[in-house]
Amino acid sequence: MVLFSPNFNPAMDAQMLGGALQGIGCEKDMVIDILTQRCNAQRLMIAEAYRDMYGRDLIMDLKENLSHHFKDVMVGLMYPPASYDAHELWHAMKGAEMEENCLIDILASRSNGEIFQMKEAYLMQYNNDLQQDIYSETSGHFRDTLMNLTQGTREEGYADPAMAAQDAMVLWEACQQKTGEHKNMMQMILCNKSYQQLWMVFQEFQNISGQDIVDAINECYDGYFQELLIAIVLCVRDKPSYFAYRLYNAIHEYGFHNKTVIRILIARSEIDLMNIRRRYKERYGKSLFHDIKVSNSVLLHVHST
Repeated sequence: MVLFSPNFNPAMDAQMLGGALQGIGCEKDMVIDILTQRCNAQRLMIAEAYRDMYGRDLIMDLKENLSHHFKDVMVGLMYPPASYDAHELWHAMKGAEMEENCLIDILASRSNGEIFQMKEAYLMQYNNDLQQDIYSETSGHFRDTLMNLTQGTREEGYADPAMAAQDAMVLWEACQQKTGEHKNMMQMILCNKSYQQLWMVFQEFQNISGQDIVDAINECYDGYFQELLIAIVLCVRDKPSYFAYRLYNAIHEYGFHNKTVIRILIARSEIDLMNIRRRYKERYGKSLFHDIKVSNSVLLHVHST
């Protein structure tokens, strides 16, 4: 995690970036050293100083002078968190092919406040309503659940032990019946109950069914609806563990899926990346640094910040 750098001088950083980007051949190491060693707030100050100094937009200059995944990392670091989420959602829906897992990773894990800021950023950046785009680009119960999540109406800090058993019974019936109505009831509970409440609901579900809720969802449902429900459950339990799991799959099972790795490292870099690294090592026996180094050295700088 990058903390606010001491002796920070945005004008000096802007000048050095200008030289690195505008000289003969881009000095990539200089760009890396500056942008990965500053926190997001400082990078925004650098962008402002850069505009004052050169009359140009730093993000545009990065896009013009860099390429491939290196460009994606450096440009991604320049967005405020909500704007980066909006950027990723837009490209997931409007790109060459739909990226459902991007929608799942972002919307299953964000708080009410983060979702509200994300929707505002999406509207400002693309002049589109996020919920309308999700409605038009997705379908079925997967769409219904995404739409519910983007409302940002999850209860916060509220828990009712008496209600937990009732909610668990509804979830168990939803796994048994699997009708459209039962699917709606399941996603309503998972999208709107507080994390504290859902912890109790999952325990009650185990007591009622003798089965973990994740195993039950895996058995009862399929497709992206299933993946989204499981992502919500895993995020309720422990977000760092969820993202460690997603990183491991992206690195090992999908032939190093750069977009997923880049998105998670940037989005979580100032939130819980250190915890994600710990969970990764505990669960998989090797460090995240090691596995990225074996597959892709460009991303080491974001990981190590």
